[in-house]
Formats: sequence, structure tokens, C-alpha cells
Amino acid sequence: MALFTIESEFRYEIVRKVFEGGMGVVYEAEQHGTRDFVKRVAIKVVRQNYANQKSFIDNFVGEAKLVADLIHTNIVQTYHLGEARGMFFIAMELIRGVNLEQFAQQLSDKKRVLPKELAIFIISRVARGLAYAHAKTDKDGKPLGIVHRDVSPKNIMIAFEGDVKLTDFGIAKARGFLQDNEGEVVAGKADYMSPEQADFKITDGRSDLFSTGVVLAHLLLGHNIFKGPTAEESRQHIMTLRIPDFRELDKRIDDRLNEILQRSLARDLDKRYPSADELLYELEHYIYHQGYGPTNETLGKFIRELFGQMVPAAAKLAKGSTQLLEHTARIAKP
Repeated sequence: MALFTIESEFRYEIVRKVFEGGMGVVYEAEQHGTRDFVKRVAIKVVRQNYANQKSFIDNFVGEAKLVADLIHTNIVQTYHLGEARGMFFIAMELIRGVNLEQFAQQLSDKKRVLPKELAIFIISRVARGLAYAHAKTDKDGKPLGIVHRDVSPKNIMIAFEGDVKLTDFGIAKARGFLQDNEGEVVAGKADYMSPEQADFKITDGRSDLFSTGVVLAHLLLGHNIFKGPTAEESRQHIMTLRIPDFRELDKRIDDRLNEILQRSLARDLDKRYPSADELLYELEHYIYHQGYGPTNETLGKFIRELFGQMVPAAAKLAKGSTQLLEHTARIAKP
């Protein structure tokens, strides 16, 4: 039972468009509070053509409720779920940086090769976030059974300070939060999904580990070995393509790293890593077992040099189209 209730007003001023996806748009915004309080945040807004679809809105709300309690340094933090003028939005942590897809494209454009240790470091931080999410329980201590189901470069953020954060739990599954028709439809990006996802099967946390392995191989090789001309061909590759000996594809990949990749990408679930914790241990042991290894600062220095300390161009709102979102919230303090 709450001791008391605080009623307060939040006002968000949209500054610029950061990212536009198929079902939502992310903006940079200023959150305004009392006595000239201002905080920069990211605002995720439902696209207008989905705003009247109950199932989509239910999942959007479910995502916000789920992620609100996922408080971890390697997961983008959610601050607030709101509704203004019939429009639903989520206020989130603003990351000053790029997603891994933009990062990889910049490497390609500048003909740079990502150092092996930094590739492994990035994925080890993803594994840390997944380990936390997979182990999350409800207030009664019951496992939520979270599976992200969309671990891919677009959903991994790297801040210019070097922090790595997993984002977008929009198609995650978790008990009691999101509607799920797994087994009837395929959820996820075809190039990065697990074989069980691609084959309409029920998934658990090990599915995310396969996807994580695909991203690691992509970072090391500079391309995704499963990507086909179409989504359907990519899905077939995920299920049937022979997993290569990665030592033959990149001389930097030694026996131990090849073993990590092979186990991450094992189609037989009994041969894949059983948990994100175990994958995390293997990755960290690989880069730190001899002592000093990469850190957030190392990655931050690399990405700032790569991008010239400049935020990549983002689509800005047309002049005069700055928007205000106003919302009254009741915040219960225990």
C-alpha cells in the first residue's frame, strides 16, 4: 500500500527524429519539469497507422511495463509510459552514439577492421544484458522467462563513451507482459534469428545466444554469413547452411575463439551454450585471461575516432513542427 501519491506533470518537447522503424519512430526530446528542470530523453512513439490496432497497442504497453523493471547497465532504461492526444509513447534513456548497424557501416565506409578484442568485448556486454534479462523474476520470485527474440545490430547501441546497451524488447516474450503467438508466426529479423525461431518452434533463452553468435561472427568477418537475397533465403540459411570453420575465414580467429563461435551457433540446443552467463564467462575469459583487456574507455576512444566525435546525421523535424507532449502521471511512492 502506497504511503502517499504524488501528482506531477511531464512535458516533452520533441527535438529531432533519431530513428524510424516499421511500426514506431524514435525522437530525441527534452523532458521539462518544475523550476526549469530539463532532461534529454528518447521518445518512442507508435506510428499513426498502428495506433488503433488493439493488439499492437497492448504489446507496446506490455513492452514498456516489462522493460521498466529491467535496470541494468547493458540495457537501455525505460523511464515512462504515456499517452497524449490518443498517442502512446515510451520515454527512454537517450544514448549518445550509434547502433551496431551504423557502426559496422562506418567501419566498411572507412575501410577499417574492428580489432578482434573489441568485437568480443561488445558481444560480452550484450551477453551481460541478456544474462540479467533471462534471470529476471516477478515480485514473487517467479521467473519471467524473458526471451528478447530480436538480438541484431539495429538493437545494440554503442555510446560514444563506450557503453554497450541492448534495446527494443518489442517482440520479446515474457510471462504476463506481451501477447505471444509463437509457433504460428516467425518473430525476429531473418538474418539473425535462431534455427528454432526460423522453424516456428518454441524458444527459450538459448535462442538469443544463437543470435548473439551471429552478431559476433558478423563483427569479426565484416559480413553476416547467413544473409541471403531475400528474408526467406536468409531463414533457410539459418536452418541449413553449413557452419564454417571460422579459422579458415579470418586468420585472427584461433582455436578457442572458433570453439566459442561453433558452440554459440550450434543448431542442437544441447550443444549450444546453456545460458548467457556461461557465454559471458567464455568471452570475458578469452579477452582477459592474460591480464589487461578492452574496457568501455577503449571502445569509446575507438568509436569517437571512427566517427570523428560526431553524431551521425539524423532526420530532423521540419522547421516549425516542434511538438509538445503533455502527460499527467500519478507516481506512487512506497
